[in-house]
Amino acid sequence: MMKGIRRQIVLQYFILVLLALLLIESIFLVAMQKYYYDSIYNYIESNSKNVIRYYNSSFIDSSNESSFISNLMYYLKLENTSLEILDTEGRVLALSSGFESDRVVQTSDVPQALKGSTGRWIGKDVITGESVMAVSTKIDYGNDNVYIARYVTSMERVNDALVDILVWSGLIVVGVLVLVFTISIGLANSIVRPINIITAASAEMAKGRFDVRIEGDYKYEIGELSSTLNYMAEEIVRSNQVKDDFISSISHELRTPLTSIKGWNETLESGGYDPEETKMGLKIISKETNRLIGLVEELLDFSKLQQNEMKMVKGTVSVREVLQEIMLNVWAKAEQKQIKLRLSAEEEDYLIIGDGNRLKQVFLNVIDNAIKFSHMNTWIDITIKREQDQVVVIVQDTGIGISEEHLERVKDRFYQVDHQHGGTGLGLAISQQLIELHGGTLQMESELGNGTTVTVKLPALTQEEHFKSDIDPEVV
Repeated sequence: MMKGIRRQIVLQYFILVLLALLLIESIFLVAMQKYYYDSIYNYIESNSKNVIRYYNSSFIDSSNESSFISNLMYYLKLENTSLEILDTEGRVLALSSGFESDRVVQTSDVPQALKGSTGRWIGKDVITGESVMAVSTKIDYGNDNVYIARYVTSMERVNDALVDILVWSGLIVVGVLVLVFTISIGLANSIVRPINIITAASAEMAKGRFDVRIEGDYKYEIGELSSTLNYMAEEIVRSNQVKDDFISSISHELRTPLTSIKGWNETLESGGYDPEETKMGLKIISKETNRLIGLVEELLDFSKLQQNEMKMVKGTVSVREVLQEIMLNVWAKAEQKQIKLRLSAEEEDYLIIGDGNRLKQVFLNVIDNAIKFSHMNTWIDITIKREQDQVVVIVQDTGIGISEEHLERVKDRFYQVDHQHGGTGLGLAISQQLIELHGGTLQMESELGNGTTVTVKLPALTQEEHFKSDIDPEVV
């Protein structure tokens, strides 16, 4: 039994076509009836106008009333039509059938004829009971004598023909409805069947089976829906894989410093070490603790950004000063790989409205990555410039670079190009969101083996913003 969408499609399509066919058939039948009835009326009317012509002709020159009526009956008769001559009261004076009649005609065509127009009436004959059409015309005889020539013709054959047309048109309507019903079922199935397939696949996906795919080459919106669901399943599988990789990576990142801290803690508790070894152990514990704090803070920052709870204290920030401070912070790490950091900027400070600590976090992540993935004895260029109403920072290295495949996803959360270098895979994702919160953009260009270029664009400070920020730093 048809249910749901299939039933609605078939029912509504069927009803719509049925109503359209009934309307068309009704119009057709009315038009056919009007055509037949008007044809008969026009034929009788055109012949009835001969009354005047015959009245003025030499054939009708008698001053005798009975002779005048006889001439009318002779010249005005029509085949398959009964002719009646009436007086102004509607009394029948003569019949073409030859029989005498004393009846009075009171149909609407008689008063119409007396008013000067051609009268027309359709109804049942009082004697025979059959459907007839009467057409009446006024005839003036002499000064005061007025007669009416009334033609009466049977409409039974016409009505029978109209019934036949009705029957045949009804059969055609039934045939069309059967065809429409069949087509509508096919149409409904072409829509419902893929929806059922998609629904079944979606139910499997809801149970966690993301390896299920919607098979079939569907068109239009159904095809777009199936493609979207397949893409969604692929993205969930990929996200789950990224999540698993992240859990594995973060577990390793947390285990390594914890193992060092625990090992040195147990070693120091056992005692018997000279001050230098004890100092080295405490230094390692401090370093690994800071590393743990950094990992946890990175996770907390990401969580806040995802929940739109990241608060920033915005004020006037000198991009030049931020970058100079970061270069001092990473100088020791760069020296270990004999990497040179080169800052290129004009004398101005390149002021913007932003959170200095968060911007420092962004540029520290970008420059630290450049050092991490650069070769020994290379250089990293940091350029600051102004482009119209924006401050542009370009960090360019000649390191290992990133392939096109990884470059498209390197800013995705938890994604890591090289797991051997550690990290959570959140640094660039957080940096991207922080820059967007400042109304800027972060773009990356890279080629495997030829280094990477990171471009950060931030809105430059206007004079009005400079005045406002000096008075009241904004917390957002």
